[in-house]
Amino acid sequence: MDKDALLLFNKKSRPWMVAAFLFILTLVVAVAWVAYAGMMHRPALPEDAARILGMGKQDKIAVIYVEGQMVSDKSTDAAAGSAFSSDVVKAMRAATDDPDVKAIVLRVNSPGGTPVAAEEIISQMKKTRAVKPIVVSMGDIATSAAYYISSQADRIVANPDTFTGSIGVIWVFKNKSKYYDEGGVSFYVAKTGNYKDLGSDWRGLTPGEKEYVNAIIEESYNRFVENVAKGRNLSVEDVRKIADGRVFTGATAKKMGLVDELGGLYDAVALAKSLGNIKGRAVIAYMNEPAAK
Repeated sequence: MDKDALLLFNKKSRPWMVAAFLFILTLVVAVAWVAYAGMMHRPALPEDAARILGMGKQDKIAVIYVEGQMVSDKSTDAAAGSAFSSDVVKAMRAATDDPDVKAIVLRVNSPGGTPVAAEEIISQMKKTRAVKPIVVSMGDIATSAAYYISSQADRIVANPDTFTGSIGVIWVFKNKSKYYDEGGVSFYVAKTGNYKDLGSDWRGLTPGEKEYVNAIIEESYNRFVENVAKGRNLSVEDVRKIADGRVFTGATAKKMGLVDELGGLYDAVALAKSLGNIKGRAVIAYMNEPAAK
């Protein structure tokens, strides 16, 4: 081949060489990204792009964190790192409405919280469980109201040394009347009813008030015990025997029927995968971030 022919060949082949190089580079980057996404349990493509390319049908397991003291809504009075039932319910509704989510894992790491927060989460759990299973994964602690919501899941997975249980209700009243008397502080209270200043720290409770607040606590306690019994398929009498505020380790709780299996988060994910009838690989979709930091 003469010099002119070789030069002409190089000019004609150069675009093809560039195209081949770019193709190979794109392929290497794509393979690397898919591998990285797999290790990080993330979808390889954004959902919209995946659907356009016909790759949108990915079975998912949604992970939702319930971490920190449980309260109903965000407010300036809420402690830092609280778990807001409004946020948990929002994440659960999103997972429920996503047709690709086949099961949900609630990662519970909470000492408990208000009955209202627990009831709001449980209400959504009942709606969600009608269409897809929920598995609870307990972290360091899942006691009181946190155990309450856990008991309403399809399955509970706890670590052997998880603190759980503490089935019961508490309402604390402070009486600083002696402190105020010694400090020379007095109060004039204008009120429209005998119970309007109930719980104020400038006085103690009267016998009638103690009876009244104990009735409220008993009502909440009975609802707690009955729902735990129903959720865990235990008798009310058996639950009442252990519903005295005691905390149990995960290992002990399993023997008592309060949890189903011992293990960590990914054991719960594996169980959720089975309950969701997922065949093959599942994408783990984190619906929210842990509140406590």
